[in-house]
Amino acid sequence: MRLTYINPNATRAMTDAVVAVARAALPSASITGLTNTDGPPAIQGEADGRAALPGLERHIAAAEASSDAIVIACFDDTGLAAAQAGAGCPVLGIGQAAYLMAALQGLRFSVVTSTAASLPVIEANIDRLGVRAHCASVRASGLPVLTIEEGSEETRRTLAEAIREAKEADGAGAVLLGCAGMAPMAADLARRSGVRLIDGVAASAHLAVAAAGFAA
Repeated sequence: MRLTYINPNATRAMTDAVVAVARAALPSASITGLTNTDGPPAIQGEADGRAALPGLERHIAAAEASSDAIVIACFDDTGLAAAQAGAGCPVLGIGQAAYLMAALQGLRFSVVTSTAASLPVIEANIDRLGVRAHCASVRASGLPVLTIEEGSEETRRTLAEAIREAKEADGAGAVLLGCAGMAPMAADLARRSGVRLIDGVAASAHLAVAAAGFAA
């Protein structure tokens, strides 16, 4: 299984962290990562997503021949619909994978993401994928993507509190980590919050195996 994660933003450290999480989730696969160095440093909202598209599309075109599946490593699922329509192999998004994993388990979920700028994109994706009935809420932590990626103690406390609030106030059975930068912290955030979490990076690794098998 050859799986390529493409980070739509230009932060290489985030790409490396995503690949490490995916490899831990699916150690039998050959997993590589590509960074869209022509994109913005972080994707927070629709404008950043648009700015990332030209470079992202070039990376997808370059990777599809050597990949059994491709994953777009941004919870906004930047460029996902167009990539799925045009690529010669299955393309998943980490947001899509997290929603589907929650729905497959019959879980009512909340999303905890970065800033309020990301909320409209995430809300639209939930509607487009037909999982609105499973969604309890979408919450912004107020933390910028690159602050999340740094993973400081203060950041972890803030995220854990937002996760607990999603469960207690919104009745979520699970919380989806709504930023790729949260993926390396999943185990720690679960311990701090006591809430069932779904990380789209790990979920996408497992779902990509199924997608590639059906495409074969």
